[in-house]
Amino acid sequence: MSTPKGYRFAAIEANLKYAGRRDLALLVSDLPAAAAGVFTTNKFQAAPVVMASSMLQNRPFARAVLINAGSANACTGEQGLANCRRTLELVGDAAGVAPEDILPASTGVIGMQFDMAKWEAAAAPLAADLGSSTAEDFARTIMTTDSFHKLVTRTVEIDGAPVSLLAVAKGAGMICPNMATMLAMFITDAAIDPAMWQSMFREGVDASFNRVTVDGDTSTNDTVFGLANGASGVTVTEATRSVMQEAVTAVMREIAYMLVQDGEGATKVIHINVTGAHSNADAELAARTVGHSPLVKTAMYGRDANWGRIVAALGRSGAAFDADDVVVTMCGVELFRNGQPTDADFDTLLEPYLKERDIVLDIELGHGKGSYTLLASDLTHGYIDINADYRS
Repeated sequence: MSTPKGYRFAAIEANLKYAGRRDLALLVSDLPAAAAGVFTTNKFQAAPVVMASSMLQNRPFARAVLINAGSANACTGEQGLANCRRTLELVGDAAGVAPEDILPASTGVIGMQFDMAKWEAAAAPLAADLGSSTAEDFARTIMTTDSFHKLVTRTVEIDGAPVSLLAVAKGAGMICPNMATMLAMFITDAAIDPAMWQSMFREGVDASFNRVTVDGDTSTNDTVFGLANGASGVTVTEATRSVMQEAVTAVMREIAYMLVQDGEGATKVIHINVTGAHSNADAELAARTVGHSPLVKTAMYGRDANWGRIVAALGRSGAAFDADDVVVTMCGVELFRNGQPTDADFDTLLEPYLKERDIVLDIELGHGKGSYTLLASDLTHGYIDINADYRS
């Protein structure tokens, strides 16, 4: 694993909500870093979202990211904001980092106030652990209903010199972005102008996290942070931006795939490719309606090539197309054309493909140039079991 230079990790068991596992994580950059952020568009924004977005608007630099698991600190009013601010003071004092240089994020149950006595007890042990824990420890600590931790690293050459990138994320439910649904942290040891970094970050998010769905729900806490501290001594310029952008987007896409793969109870990743639309917006409407459809998702779980559910979802999507122009193909087998199913014995042909995790669904709407790709999970009994018992 290629960890970017100049960063230290801490992860401890603070017993904030969970017992017998780590639930509080801190990342500190040894150098001031250009900071980027993308946040949920849900109107009920958690206290850390409100604070972090305001901090980055005022000053696009940071040195640390602080994440707790178990309590979302969402819908907690002025007390929640005050508690969030106090956690930054406690951890900042212990770790020797100014509170305004620490970006907060939280995940877990909505509506719970922090137990500040536990935070007061955890600050010093968390700071003492800096440099002892690893990025993998950090990734495991921020999990809630995740079944596995999510971490991706990559090295890329900029002007012949190596720079490293690392991303961690948590997320398995409430995955339907109108930004990026989950918590994620992205770090690099390249030096990047803050405005360029935010632009690159947004482009990467739009091409990755904004193209996944598990359940159609957008969380109150969705946050993606990016830090670029320049510890490699390599600077990304306009001339080398495209190389860095390609690497950033590739890492984000790999993490985004993991989110769908780990969808609560999920067994499938459905790759929905819509082409031939009048516009990209129409293609996105079609893809998201199919990807959100409980009937389509349960059919994929049941290994049922139910074209009727797919075209019914398309028909109510709001996308503009002529029904007779639609062609639906699954895993290379054409299911639907000219307004009716094909003559192929697609149940037999698709049987081995539907046993695999990845299902490719190609939808041609007509003769336009619009296109869109969305990754969606299936819908299983496991999703119901996990979410029926979540608060308990």
